Amino acid sequence: MSIAEDRETPAVPAVRTEVEVAIVGAGLAGTVLALSLARAGRKVALVDPHRIHHDEFRAEKTRAEQMGLFEKLGLGPVFRSLVTPMTDLHVFRFGQLFERKQAWEYAFSYTPLVNGLRAALPPQVPLTVGKIAEVSTGPDRQRLVLTDGSVIEARLLVVATGYSEAVRRAIGVERIEESKAHSLTMGFDLAISPQEFGLQSLTFYGRQIADRIAFLTIFRIGERMRANMFVYRTVADPWVRAFRENPQKMLLELMPEIAARCGNFAVASEVEVRQVSLTTTRGHRRDGVVFIGDAFATTCPAQGDGIHRVLTDVDCLSSTHIPAWLETPGMAADKIGAFYDDPVKIAADERAMRASIYARRITTETGLEWRLRRLRNNTARHLMIFARRFREAGKPSDARLGVTGVAFDHSDEAGQELPAGPRLGT
Repeated sequence: MSIAEDRETPAVPAVRTEVEVAIVGAGLAGTVLALSLARAGRKVALVDPHRIHHDEFRAEKTRAEQMGLFEKLGLGPVFRSLVTPMTDLHVFRFGQLFERKQAWEYAFSYTPLVNGLRAALPPQVPLTVGKIAEVSTGPDRQRLVLTDGSVIEARLLVVATGYSEAVRRAIGVERIEESKAHSLTMGFDLAISPQEFGLQSLTFYGRQIADRIAFLTIFRIGERMRANMFVYRTVADPWVRAFRENPQKMLLELMPEIAARCGNFAVASEVEVRQVSLTTTRGHRRDGVVFIGDAFATTCPAQGDGIHRVLTDVDCLSSTHIPAWLETPGMAADKIGAFYDDPVKIAADERAMRASIYARRITTETGLEWRLRRLRNNTARHLMIFARRFREAGKPSDARLGVTGVAFDHSDEAGQELPAGPRLGT
């Protein structure tokens, strides 16, 4: 199977390499898998068209749950060196402070994160810079031919190419759109300094269905104050165009109650946007090849499950399936099917898809069922605010906020019917 792409890679003498596992795509999924397999002493080839990962905007915050997976994979120290941790989280609803809680979150820019993880690759797993010209897969051996004539042969091929379709199409695997243009992530810097901002993280939920806003979250990355906003619109929407032209004006109109905390929403960068569709894969159960991360499925980043899916895929493969596969001959489709049928992977994928769909519906749907759900949620939240105010009457103003014991379903990042209060994380 050949791939018709521009062949800008300079010609060099052809090289033939034999490895146990060849990974195509050195984004987060491919690089973390290569690092995990290298720690286990596996012979790995990691291939990507670019030595330095290109600028790419993605949601820029994750939670302690994902840090736990990095730690489990032995990459906790590397990840911590590349992120900004925070623990003081302020949640606004109905234009007022709803909850303040202590919980670990981690902020990062995606491109420096990926490049930092690549820098941690050991010498025995160098990054092979090149484009794939041909792919051959089978029950025993997999063969990659690069545009410079180099050949990589492996027992197993892992496709971790994210949204890129070239390798997937060459293998004959189809991407299925479950929800086209499902959500839009918007990112921008605020002019206020971290010292002026003070709070480590602020999250503000939209108040009107017509706004189609999931939430805005503001946090520190290094010495910058960064904002991520998740909306249920398309790039071509006039609202999005107007926001990009004058974000400060629109934020002041949407969220005047928190403007003073955010430097009056003075914006210090262009507004970056990323449209996301919910997708799954068809025809992926094949001899010799496995698909992971966004190469397998895509979900909404607002729920914070993208990194969780990636790290779950890597953990399942590197700790369980790849060691077992390499112990026996062959790499047939029924053998590789154990990964796709792994209940841990299935649970992570289903959780992310379910949360993505639910969060949009509870935010935007106007049918009776969803109006009643929102009424129940908002009633419960107003009761929580009332109970907290009653309980804290006469107490110092910095007393801890939040009430437990009120059950409701919500549109926060969990994106499913859960008890108690909202959960943060992008």
